[in-house]
Amino acid sequence: MSLIADLKSLEPSQRSAIWASYLGWTLDAFDYFLLAFMLGAIAKEFHTDVKAVTVAIMLTLGARPIGAFCFGWLAERFGRRPVLMADIILFSIFEFASGFAPSLTSLLVLRFLFGVAMGGEWGLGASLAMESIPAKLRGPISGLLQSGYPSGYFVASIVYFLLFDTIGWRGMFMVGIAPALLVLLIRIHVKESPVFEEQRKAHLNPVKELLRYWKTALYMIVLMAAFNAFSHGTQDLYPTFLQQQHHFDTHTTGILTAIMNLGAIVGGIAFGIWSERIGRKRAIIVACLLALPILPLWAFTATPVLLGVGAFLMQVAVQGAWGIVPVHLNELSPPGARALFPGFAYQLGNLIMSRNGVFQAQIAESHGNDYGLALAIVGGAMAVVIAIWTALGPERNHADFMADARAAHE
Repeated sequence: MSLIADLKSLEPSQRSAIWASYLGWTLDAFDYFLLAFMLGAIAKEFHTDVKAVTVAIMLTLGARPIGAFCFGWLAERFGRRPVLMADIILFSIFEFASGFAPSLTSLLVLRFLFGVAMGGEWGLGASLAMESIPAKLRGPISGLLQSGYPSGYFVASIVYFLLFDTIGWRGMFMVGIAPALLVLLIRIHVKESPVFEEQRKAHLNPVKELLRYWKTALYMIVLMAAFNAFSHGTQDLYPTFLQQQHHFDTHTTGILTAIMNLGAIVGGIAFGIWSERIGRKRAIIVACLLALPILPLWAFTATPVLLGVGAFLMQVAVQGAWGIVPVHLNELSPPGARALFPGFAYQLGNLIMSRNGVFQAQIAESHGNDYGLALAIVGGAMAVVIAIWTALGPERNHADFMADARAAHE
């Protein structure tokens, strides 16, 4: 009840910042995951195999650090709000253009450009929300923000279920122009981060801040490499696992993927809230370890019912751990680089693991298209790695962002 009261006490501008950040990440992920459902269809049209098309996933992930750095640097200079609006418009345009790709090569180029734009959204949205709310609400809001990712995957699965057989993969990409409408909400209702307004007085150089805190940055990059392998390794090829290994049709694939993402939303929000009581590190570790006993049910059963239960529970664990990431990285970040620092570390982790989809496809194909085995190997290994690395790392629960900003210019 106290959490509900605290949420109700927020000012309208604070609520708008939360919703803008959540919806931005939701629609960003929606655009990204549309591709996951269409690997087979794209491969068929361009007369190639799924492994060749998964290079598009690799390029998108690999390009994201460029966007995180560029848009993050701009946000430290001009503010989170205007740069976030520009970023959302760009990734929507590149998503729409993907539907007109005349060849696999041109599609790969467009997915790279989409990745640059996509790379900026997470850091900008997370810093805008985290800097606009009371410290005691960061855990729950962190879980909500990160749940935008499975929310986007969930919406993509519903759109795939309803529209793919009618409009095909090109039409699906064209639907991806919808996120551009979010800019209207941000333009009308969202205010600039008060922490940014305070820390801009210090004229801090975000690149120098990044170098100054290089040890923390290195820790975060390694952590996010493992985290990205954990999430992408259990999500990106899941529709292909259902289609290629179990030969499920469009509707069954869409339903099971939607169930998976409902579990992810539950996990992200629940563990985000719980992190306020047990701490960020403990919440991440518990969620990761919970994934291990779920692996056999998730990857090696055969019926839709058991697969659905396994998918739901697995993503409760995966996104439960991820639900703490926005607040944990923002609290570890220095003033003057909060829009740049977390997003850049996050996306460098993506770059390091950008070949994960190709790697998993190779494992599956070398074992008779056993995608379940490929998913289990990566998912299990990364759960252990994240738990250990998190235990060894730092923590700054409820860091005072405004005090940090004031100290920076005194």
